[in-house]
Amino acid sequence: MEQQNIAIVGSGLVGSLWAIYLNKRGHKVTVFDRRPDIRDIKFSGRSINLAMSVRGWNALEGAGIKDDVSSLGIPMYHRYIHVVGKEDYKQPYGKEGEAIYSISRGILNRKMIDIAEKYGSEFRFEEKVWDVKLAEAKLYTGDSEKEDWDEHQFDVIFGCDGAFSRVRHKMQRRSRFNYSQDFLDTGYKELTIPAAKDGTHVIEKNALHIWPRGKFMLIALPNLDGSFTCTLFMPHDGAKNAFEVLDTKEKVIAFWEQHFPDTIDIMPTLLEDFFENPTSALVTMKCYPWTYWNKIALIGDSAHAIVPFYGQGMNAGFEDVFQLNKIIDEVGGEDWQPIFEAYQEQRKPNADAIAELSYRNFMEMSSKTADPDFILRKKIENKFAANYPELWMPLYSRVTFSNKPYAEALKRGEQQSAIMDEIMEMAGINEIWNKEVVMNAIKEKAELLGDISKTKLQ
Repeated sequence: MEQQNIAIVGSGLVGSLWAIYLNKRGHKVTVFDRRPDIRDIKFSGRSINLAMSVRGWNALEGAGIKDDVSSLGIPMYHRYIHVVGKEDYKQPYGKEGEAIYSISRGILNRKMIDIAEKYGSEFRFEEKVWDVKLAEAKLYTGDSEKEDWDEHQFDVIFGCDGAFSRVRHKMQRRSRFNYSQDFLDTGYKELTIPAAKDGTHVIEKNALHIWPRGKFMLIALPNLDGSFTCTLFMPHDGAKNAFEVLDTKEKVIAFWEQHFPDTIDIMPTLLEDFFENPTSALVTMKCYPWTYWNKIALIGDSAHAIVPFYGQGMNAGFEDVFQLNKIIDEVGGEDWQPIFEAYQEQRKPNADAIAELSYRNFMEMSSKTADPDFILRKKIENKFAANYPELWMPLYSRVTFSNKPYAEALKRGEQQSAIMDEIMEMAGINEIWNKEVVMNAIKEKAELLGDISKTKLQ
């Protein structure tokens, strides 16, 4: 494909990565963002630390920048579960040595913008896109909606501008464009566990810490500077334990002493963080089509925003980029339309699947991680997977430690869950869980499942 003049709207992680891929293909890339340059501003207290997994690393490696980014991550080998009145315990994420990586969104975004600029991308910050002429690939920018706008002509425009995308908003006005958004009753607030005076981590470094409390929970992910970025997830309102109820310092302290007493001494800025940082919403957004002719395409959250409970939002967006780049090679030619059609047909079912998986994982993290039956179930599943890896890959591993399609992961996960439901009903399962009779029972059922990649996904 000959050099083209390409616009990307959105300088976030997906936009920056796609800019690098396009630069390496020889295209001229201009990135627009209504926000200031993230490299010049203080982080806003609205972040959930990223959990980089295999799909994300794969996309970075495809762009040739994995080594530039790898030093920014801290491996997390297990969940570290904190339960009031009980002993803390660990749940491994995968096999020995497998980890997800905690990375600060802001630090990663700064790094990727630097790399994209090095490869030739032009970033235009604080330049608001007010309108898009879809059929002509024209952008219109200006200081305000009421003033005169500047017109920018491109060959192709990519919308990488998040869940409330301006590019998608224009596409929504077209006939037969399907769109939905679903806000969780649960919101989130960023908090902090600072480093010790010597710069070390005050709780275990290589873990994702979870304080599961049913309909709400606290999580903590490690940072390079010794601190932890914490996130409190809980209902916005309508519940005894909700953000609207915690409206005074006294109520916050009483709530913390009851539900997270082991964190009181390690969160000295709790009250400051709680009342200064915003309470943010969580949304699942779906739409289709993702493209318009051979002129416009949506990538990442602008096409499929998901809730963060599987740690796959960034990874799914990066996988969009990787697969779109791969499809360009496979389809070839000078016309983007067949490329775009193949891209959205491949990625839409997988985006819907990870949206569903992410929603379900909220229940697992907030409630089930502290449930004895769930813990036993995971022990049985992990033992069988270790003994028969050719027959069984746990759902979490299939999503997090492989590049297998999300749609396959959802389908196989449901099949395996049905098997485990039966196994958990076996008489005396608490006593015989690690016996051969249990392993054989799973094996008999697992052998009937067949190759998921050759079955039709419903």
